[in-house]
Amino acid sequence: MTTTPDSLRTELQTALTAHSMLEIDGLHAFEFTLDEMLQIESMDGRERKVWRFSLAQIDAAAFDAALQSWVINDGNADHRIVVLQGIAASDEDEEGEQE
Repeated sequence: MTTTPDSLRTELQTALTAHSMLEIDGLHAFEFTLDEMLQIESMDGRERKVWRFSLAQIDAAAFDAALQSWVINDGNADHRIVVLQGIAASDEDEEGEQE
């Protein structure tokens, strides 16, 4: 049984601690920060995409239980964010770790 997360902000803070990955509008995003705002960066082919959301927009995000994702509005359009628990981003070269 799937439970509804408390808030998007809580999920994002957990994801940062665990170095988890996000998906936004169908694109995987390894790079994101959460300070005074949420900033997400992703590559769409050769194009770098950046999304920015205020803390108020994060707090207003609605959880879609059917799609297990968050719907957040940046003031212009709705965006869908999925926090991919258990999928971690790493900048480390796995071969370099083996010695």
